[in-house]
Amino acid sequence: METPTFGSRLRNNIVIVPEAINKCSGIRVFGQLLKSFLFSTDVAIIRNTNANAVIAVYPFTPQPMISQSLILAADKPIFCGVGGGLTSGDRSIELAIHAEFQGALGVVLNKPTPNELIGKLKEKVDIPVLITIVSEKDDIRGRIASGVDILNVSGAEKTPDIVKRIRDIDADIAILATGGKMDETISKCIEAGANAISYTPPSSADLFKVIMTRYRNEY
Repeated sequence: METPTFGSRLRNNIVIVPEAINKCSGIRVFGQLLKSFLFSTDVAIIRNTNANAVIAVYPFTPQPMISQSLILAADKPIFCGVGGGLTSGDRSIELAIHAEFQGALGVVLNKPTPNELIGKLKEKVDIPVLITIVSEKDDIRGRIASGVDILNVSGAEKTPDIVKRIRDIDADIAILATGGKMDETISKCIEAGANAISYTPPSSADLFKVIMTRYRNEY
């Protein structure tokens, strides 16, 4: 039986995540089954995608105003970055607590985060804690032992290998993995053991380029 589908003549230009993502098991958080995570802080794109959730991390010091704006604007769950490197210790914990109170469904710590901070954070918040893994050399066992809920694997072309390494260590830990833009690379991550996939969408500039090219050709 085909899935009934409804759209709009005004909202038919949305960012569709690759179909291959649907093959993964997903990660169930507070009853919601999440398979696709959009890697973005662009509110316009977040409001116009079929991804199940958003992983909102950015290369700046985490700021509550940014998290609050994304959570208020989004129509899907937000997982907020709360530092762990330069922004660490009590400040990361305070940012995580604030994000939870604002309505975030999870918080994301970056690679330099010490394991002790993960343990302290788990005592303070009642939402999933994610930690980013970038290499097979990362302290995967230590991360799991600290109580982290989801491993966010971002190892570029090495991602499937890292996912498999994690699965050899722990068959049950939840894994979110960057899968690239192609069905083939996404499928490799899922086959290696990823439960969910994060997808980086085209930028607003790239999307506008397509529209403007069409306008120029038409007019």
